[in-house]
Amino acid sequence: MIAKNQVFEIEITGQTHEGLGVGRVDGMAVFVQGAIAGEKVVAKIIKVLKNYAVARIESFIEKSPDRTEPFCPVYKRCGGCNLQHMTYERTLQFKRQVVIDNLERIGGLEGIHVEPVIGMETPRRYRNKAQYPVGMGDNGPIAGFFAPRSHEIIQTEECGIQHPTSDLAKNTVLEFIRANRIPVYDELTHKGLIRHVVVKVGFATGEVMVILVSTSSIIPKKDKLVSLLKERIPGLASIVVNVNDKTGNVILGSKNITLYGKDTIEDKLGDLFFEISPLSFYQINPEQTLVLYNKAVEYAGLTGKETVFDLYCGIGTISLFAAGKAKKVIGVESVPEAVEAARRNAERNRINHAEFYCGNAEDVVPELYRQGMKADVVIVDPPRKGCDEVLLKTLIEMAPQRIVYVSCNPSTLARDMKVLHGSGYEPQKVQPVDMFPWTNHVECVVLMSKVKNQV
Repeated sequence: MIAKNQVFEIEITGQTHEGLGVGRVDGMAVFVQGAIAGEKVVAKIIKVLKNYAVARIESFIEKSPDRTEPFCPVYKRCGGCNLQHMTYERTLQFKRQVVIDNLERIGGLEGIHVEPVIGMETPRRYRNKAQYPVGMGDNGPIAGFFAPRSHEIIQTEECGIQHPTSDLAKNTVLEFIRANRIPVYDELTHKGLIRHVVVKVGFATGEVMVILVSTSSIIPKKDKLVSLLKERIPGLASIVVNVNDKTGNVILGSKNITLYGKDTIEDKLGDLFFEISPLSFYQINPEQTLVLYNKAVEYAGLTGKETVFDLYCGIGTISLFAAGKAKKVIGVESVPEAVEAARRNAERNRINHAEFYCGNAEDVVPELYRQGMKADVVIVDPPRKGCDEVLLKTLIEMAPQRIVYVSCNPSTLARDMKVLHGSGYEPQKVQPVDMFPWTNHVECVVLMSKVKNQV
């Protein structure tokens, strides 16, 4: 029997979709943190469960040529970028294989061609949004990121994947908290004031929003904070207090109070401008977002004659990209604030043939269909849980010529593709895009076309 703290030589024969190395000891699967397929390691067992064990590398017998030194000093403790021990090229190969595995195992789509992952030329400092939890450390207030599967805050001065301004804003707020003895939130007692510092940066416009997530709308010495941020942060356009007095893991509350500047900031993707509020969803990697959206519109095959449904449309980003080549675009989104922003974004960009409906896609689309509204092309960009069954059933009945599926989760993508494939939609193209370098996450754009004479 394998027991905790035992040490074994393990040959790594594969990797999980989370990036853990996989080997076997006495027939039992052992998942080895930070190991790469093809390596041979000496590893210590740190956890034993019924069907598998987890181990940590003690030393290397044989290293992979794809191993590299992580650029982050707290890489092993933070866990946010769990693939930094691989070369960037290897991470792209790994992500492509994750997509292939899911399409074959879950989707039953054997032999489907998956394009190489489109990566970044410089995969650093790519995030336009940072969320730093704040808490008490041994020597006072700290801010950083949560360690994996815990709420232990790993303090960081800077993060290699965040915009430099985000780090600067976080460090400035932390300096203010320490200097003015502002109480920080304690998750165990639910006492204290400041919970998170959230920073949003418009890469193209340079506008910056700093959000203090607090248990109260009243921030002591707030004028000092405003002055300090104005002095330190280039492009500062908005300072907001977001009130969240509830327990739990949800970062943002529903109430926002603007302390300085505008209620929203603006960014530009391609030729289009988009309004970003404290609560609105906006893709976090603008360089790759442009790649992703252009690919989605390319796959849509628009000629100017089509009616397009953009489902789970958020603030209307893909909708407005598609509107440039479509006769009409109908966006559907469940978050009221996002729908209002989408309408303002359409007006801001002088696009008058895009309409936006508020509600769950599985409720709105069947109703639109009952009213006689049909799409020639449907674009779906659902959350990680994928598309609702009722929505898929309605799309199959509506029978658009093409469905473009934008996915952040290969497993639910494969599940939904299986349903669509079984109802007459043939997968034509699968293009992964590396939206989140150094993590195990991968975005995909898939084109599925209706096969004639099949329901």
